[in-house]
Amino acid sequence: MSKSMKGVWSTIILVFFALVYLVPLNSRLLWQPDETRYAEISREMLQRGDWVVPHLLGLRYFEKPVAGYWFNNISQMIFGDSNFAVRFGSVFSTMLSALLVFWLANLMWRNRQTAYIATLIYLSFTLVFSIGTYSVMDPMITLWMTAAMVASYFCLRVSGTRQKALSWIALGLACGMGFMTKGFLALALPVIAVLPIVWREKRFKTLFGWGPLAIVAAVVLSLPWVLAIAREAPDFWRYFFWVEHIQRFAESNAQHKAPFWYYLPVLLLGALPWLGLLPGALRDGWTKRVLRPELFFLLSWTIMPLIFFSVAKGKLPTYILPCFAPLALLMADHLDQLIQSGKLRALKANGTINIVFGVLMAVAVLVISGILPLHVKAVFTRAELPRALIGILCFAVWALAGAMSLTDVKKRWYWAAACPLVLALLVGQAIPQKVMDSKQPQGFIGQNAALLQDSRYVLSDNVGIATGLAWVLKRDDIIMFGEKGELEYGLSYPDAASKFVDSADFPDWLQKARQEGNVSVILRLDRNAGISGKLPPADQTVQIERQALLFYKKLP
Repeated sequence: MSKSMKGVWSTIILVFFALVYLVPLNSRLLWQPDETRYAEISREMLQRGDWVVPHLLGLRYFEKPVAGYWFNNISQMIFGDSNFAVRFGSVFSTMLSALLVFWLANLMWRNRQTAYIATLIYLSFTLVFSIGTYSVMDPMITLWMTAAMVASYFCLRVSGTRQKALSWIALGLACGMGFMTKGFLALALPVIAVLPIVWREKRFKTLFGWGPLAIVAAVVLSLPWVLAIAREAPDFWRYFFWVEHIQRFAESNAQHKAPFWYYLPVLLLGALPWLGLLPGALRDGWTKRVLRPELFFLLSWTIMPLIFFSVAKGKLPTYILPCFAPLALLMADHLDQLIQSGKLRALKANGTINIVFGVLMAVAVLVISGILPLHVKAVFTRAELPRALIGILCFAVWALAGAMSLTDVKKRWYWAAACPLVLALLVGQAIPQKVMDSKQPQGFIGQNAALLQDSRYVLSDNVGIATGLAWVLKRDDIIMFGEKGELEYGLSYPDAASKFVDSADFPDWLQKARQEGNVSVILRLDRNAGISGKLPPADQTVQIERQALLFYKKLP
């Protein structure tokens, strides 16, 4: 590959990354409950100077270990208290995962162009850029799982003793960081992913001979924090193991229960705008497993975690994000084979799929926009016509990019990567106001900042709104009102009694609290419901859609 072509590919990927992953970060309000939660946890960790025990609203919060928060902590230290900083940890993790994809592709095939293609495919996957610009822990665990699988590839391919030792140590360190990010799951996934390779190549001796070295490396890396949190919060490991692992994934009352086939549509939609390459890429991984064992390695890495998460009772779309790095590599190799052979049917199908998807989604936005005289409840108001038009534009460009890829499919296949470009840039401006009022509390809180800042006590009946209040107001003393939600465990400690007010006790509590200062209560109302008549009359009431603020003045 010539230096000029390397420069072209590098420029394309850097510009794409900047436009999709960096430019839009500060243009969207934070979503509740995830983004407001993770923003506030890191803000409190920095404020407390405690990088060991996670707290949320001043309460012990043991849903996840600590390493994922460290990304966000450092991001907030560098960029301040901004939406950009909240999301940059996810973006940075995705960038590192993309670099690992590039490195592994170049290592496997010694073809720089295929490596660039794999990186572009990975970064333009719908699921990858959607989650990679959203503040959750999944991009961080994906980074460590990708690093672990790259190390596993070395473990199974290098022959020298020194190289083997370094590879297995690297695997252990990656698993250790994954463990401190997501928990025990990070230790199981790499093993699950490589089991078919170990079985097929009869590498059990290698696995059991060198595996303990990886375990030692993981233990050495994570042990200081494991001991530190056991000392600072003795109940952490009991709660984290039984509630966050066993109950979430296996028991009948698991969170986010979904059927076995749940991830099939997630995989298909997440693979856009490269869905047309999916069947052939997976088929190559199986049919060419003998002549090209690296493809079987990638196939196993894709399918085995997917099966594992499908079997688990608790499911969320973000869980299968680690499957998309190997999928990008499989697709890049498959695309290269298609171009070399001149068999372009899959690329033509890919362009057609993007056209159909873009047109269908544009029509769907048009139908719910209220522009047409249809008997469909409009999501957008008349005043929000520009927002609806932006939404239509986003998907119209998706279809247009798909059409461009078909004008000369052998040379212009790369236009598929441009499909989500406008969507990523403008989606924040296409969100209906009623959705923003319901899911993005920053706007409502900002509009009422004067009342809230003048309040001695601030309460909320919704955790997502409560964490949004804490983030905007920079205070962790928000009190839960009536509902405990995911804070139930933290509120169970005796020293957290003042952090919760039962709705039945609220009138008496309010009478005492108003002697000390103003009181604000933000409620998340049920759909088509008003403010409960059981609440004491407020001195001032503000209601927008499903959010309401009750302001009680200090008693004279």
